[in-house]
Amino acid sequence: MNTIPCQVRVARQDLMAMIRLARCLFRLARHPRYIALRQESMPRVAHGPGAGQALLMGYDFHLSPDGPRLIEVNTNAGGALLACRAQFGASFGKAPVRFRSALLQELSEAGLSPAHGPVRLLVMDENPPGQFLYEEMALAVDLFRQWGLEADCADPVALQADAEGVFWRGEPVHALYNRHCDFYLEEAALQGVRAAWLAGKVHLSPDPRAYGLLSDKRCLTVWSDAGVLQELGLSAEEAAWVAERVPKTVLMANMDAESLWRERRHWVFKPVQAYGSRGVVLGDSISRSRFQALDPATTLAQRFVPPTLTRQGEEVRKTDFRLFVWREKILGLAARIYRGQVTNFREPGSGYARVCLAR
Repeated sequence: MNTIPCQVRVARQDLMAMIRLARCLFRLARHPRYIALRQESMPRVAHGPGAGQALLMGYDFHLSPDGPRLIEVNTNAGGALLACRAQFGASFGKAPVRFRSALLQELSEAGLSPAHGPVRLLVMDENPPGQFLYEEMALAVDLFRQWGLEADCADPVALQADAEGVFWRGEPVHALYNRHCDFYLEEAALQGVRAAWLAGKVHLSPDPRAYGLLSDKRCLTVWSDAGVLQELGLSAEEAAWVAERVPKTVLMANMDAESLWRERRHWVFKPVQAYGSRGVVLGDSISRSRFQALDPATTLAQRFVPPTLTRQGEEVRKTDFRLFVWREKILGLAARIYRGQVTNFREPGSGYARVCLAR
């Protein structure tokens, strides 16, 4: 993963707005009325157990002239350690200290502590060495080992898992840091992990409940509607503040198709279950045939907020910002430089850049 030799400036008031919004949404996700609303469209696996754990969340923003606008939320956000390396070099700055505190507190609350006995934690993903962010997974494993955990990367197909627990190479697994993108544990390879988690035999972070309450893209339809937010218990002032910072997002099935087509340049189209920008299409580049092929029941239309532009040498690149969060604690901020329609680090000149806080 590339480090881009430039600085991206973020106004202090914009950073404070990002932090305030992330914390407000975390609190909202604990509100009984919000939980009841979301459970109507969440699969059963996401209804429990627990409050929903997400070790390393990412809130993705574009900076508009009127301040930051939340584009989406990720429960298993990648890039935190790589962004820290871009910001601070090999020392990683203070982010690993915050990450360590979050991890060990979450494990302790689950009854797992390396001070009281061995704790085996696996970074779980499909074919980890083949993943684009495997470098970061390996860095995480190194850190986990430094923090007293028995850690490694594993593909779920290599696990022996059922309602009795999770085992790897004949040894019990106590916790899984889930980097797999089957968020609701629906694939065949994850059925054993699903059974073990539901039975309380393994700590899973992030888990399906956290995804359903904060990262399922349908959450954006709630957060961008001030009236619904008030019905869920937010004050009129807070509801208006949140809705203003989340671009209007609507399920296509709830919109008039012809009106949406005429206004397509003002919208971005996103599959509900997609991740990593897969299937995302900007309205100003969508063809009529592609538009008609979208499934209205599983596609969201989100008001388009252009990304920040950053000069890199003689070129100008697109930039977005990812705020890394655990619960209400801020772990770090990343600036992501990229080319193309959506965030894509595979293009030359794409990667993480240093962030400079401006007053």
